[in-house]
Amino acid sequence: MNFIISFFNEPAIIVGIMALIGLIALKKPVSKIVTGTFKTIIGFIIFQIGSSAIADALGILGPAFESAFHMQGVVPTNEAVIALVQKNFGMQMALIMALGFVVNLVIARFTSLKYVFLTGHHMLFMAGLLAAILTVIGFSGPELIVVGALLLGATMVITPALVQPYYRKVTGSDSVAMGHFNALTYVIAAEVSKRTGNKKHSTEDINVPEGLSFFKDNVISTAIVMLILFIVTLQLAEPKVVIKLAAGENLIVFSIMEALKFTAGFVIVLQGVRMMLAEIVPAFKGISEHIVPNAIPALDCPVIFPFAPNAVIIGFLSSLAGAIAMFAILPFTGLAVMIPGLIPAFFVGAAAGVLANAQGGLRGTIIGCFVNGAILNLLPAFLLPLLGSLGYANSTFGDSDFVFDGIVVGHIGKAFSKGGIYGLLIVITLVFIGLTIKSKGKNSKESNA
Repeated sequence: MNFIISFFNEPAIIVGIMALIGLIALKKPVSKIVTGTFKTIIGFIIFQIGSSAIADALGILGPAFESAFHMQGVVPTNEAVIALVQKNFGMQMALIMALGFVVNLVIARFTSLKYVFLTGHHMLFMAGLLAAILTVIGFSGPELIVVGALLLGATMVITPALVQPYYRKVTGSDSVAMGHFNALTYVIAAEVSKRTGNKKHSTEDINVPEGLSFFKDNVISTAIVMLILFIVTLQLAEPKVVIKLAAGENLIVFSIMEALKFTAGFVIVLQGVRMMLAEIVPAFKGISEHIVPNAIPALDCPVIFPFAPNAVIIGFLSSLAGAIAMFAILPFTGLAVMIPGLIPAFFVGAAAGVLANAQGGLRGTIIGCFVNGAILNLLPAFLLPLLGSLGYANSTFGDSDFVFDGIVVGHIGKAFSKGGIYGLLIVITLVFIGLTIKSKGKNSKESNA
């Protein structure tokens, strides 16, 4: 069982296996199969190394940020909740995840939604959430595994489908999709941007005076923004917090190095994504042709970063501003106070920024991502009481789709017990059938025309 959990918790292996299957299906030479598979895995690992460097730097900035601006409350963190869930439901979580991936492939094979979700850690997190909530509703044993897998597999197809119209605007094709459980805020940010912005004025076309032309280089502009953010935040933080974080290093030097480590992580992410996509997209033609017709790989959110690097930073800062604004409002709502999490603010805000830019340019990106950050910091406050009733007090998920699914499944279960969950599955099945019939009818008309 530990092997299953470890295996599916390594997205690089999952993506590599998908590339391997695709290349074999295409009947490529052995040399191409080997190089394509390993380059896909290595590209993904490079991408993971960059993501880890970013997360580590934000892990330093987070406590300093809370101290500098005197924030107290609950930090929405997926990893904290899932660590607790795994202790109680480790086996169920692993089985739901494994069977859920099979359900994803079946849905993609036989319906019009062709998305294959390949972000392993998000699969794991959603499986854990469903295991915990369904157990309280009354599910157990094989019934728990099957129902959880059906819900997980459906979610793994639905969320990329919701984001794809906006994702396509960025990439210009359906070769890749969003495999990140934040579809709710991605769609909202893009729609807000569309209605409030002007896509003719892109974040990537920002006019920079000749004397400041170095800002046109997104690596340098990222470094400068993060230098300012790190130095100011650590200067304002309480001395005891800074001493613990810096571990005796000079404060200014420590701030500079952490900011530059963040920037280096950002560059590594971009390089890893380019290397991985160069291999996985052609390989998926094999899966598309022989296993799941027209299959579309749904990959983690940083895959979209290279398409608009300026929007990445603008989206992050705007989302952080929205989250801080919601933090200030929450004490007056009667809800628990959520402290803005810098890791979701960056990764979700950055991806939302790229999507929003394609819809509404610079202005739309700023407004759309501000709304994204506000919602991202508001929704976990609604899930917290439900998780508290399950024994996970002071912990809640940070990504919007976890929160949304948890609230929907939890409250349906509370209101209608197990029958409500089966009703939900029936509704989802009917939606899949309806979309498939509609898609076939559309294709039939186009072929006749």
